[in-house]
Amino acid sequence: MRMNAMKKLLTALLFAPLLAVASGPELHLDKAPVSTEPAALQNGAKLFVNYCLNCHGASYMRYNRLQQIGLSEQMIKDNLMFTADKIGEPMRIAMQRDEAKAWFGAAPPDLTVVARSRASEFGSGADWLYTYLRGFYRDSERPTGWNNVVFENVGMPHVLYELQGEQIAKISEHDDGHGGKTKEIHIEQGKPGKMSKEEYDKAAADLVSFLTWMGEPMAETRKSIGTFVIAFLGLLFVLSYLLKKNYWKDIH
Repeated sequence: MRMNAMKKLLTALLFAPLLAVASGPELHLDKAPVSTEPAALQNGAKLFVNYCLNCHGASYMRYNRLQQIGLSEQMIKDNLMFTADKIGEPMRIAMQRDEAKAWFGAAPPDLTVVARSRASEFGSGADWLYTYLRGFYRDSERPTGWNNVVFENVGMPHVLYELQGEQIAKISEHDDGHGGKTKEIHIEQGKPGKMSKEEYDKAAADLVSFLTWMGEPMAETRKSIGTFVIAFLGLLFVLSYLLKKNYWKDIH
């Protein structure tokens, strides 16, 4: 009896985290068209420096690593280095965490690995970011005047507003079948921005592509090495099998 009770307790402890994750609100994420093309990554780097690096740092990424996406040292210095003097410095911001907390209520997070940290059972971190960047809408009840479809009551304003324009939300509630309510948010374009919907979606995709690359700059190299290793192991298996077959052919 005691052993059975112990097994049930261990089983409950093992599956408790999974149940906790499954009990969270369901997210509907759009598939992010992540690109590894240099042009997309370079445009994403430009958007990141101009619109994100004012408040969010990328302190685990150094400016000189941007040469991996096809930028020269001089191009980086002339166009992207606004918060550092030397190209080997990390992409930090001047704002102090205490000041940021006082101004915004919470310090803006570092974005170096945000594309990896936002991954969930609903989609990749890139999917979350792509939906988030395209999911801001006007909300007069929020201090910043903005809200977001995947990050309810977000404290961050829509920094890409001038590009996307102003979206308006239509909110409806439905019974969830368990005595509660589920909220559905449908957004539509209101005041236009500098970009068309297609142009803004492409800009958001480029920014997400850069954030994804920044989280693991060596991802493509890792995948290439992995493919080579698997091919080598497959060849080694075939040779080992033939050797074994030849070695044991005269033994019965």
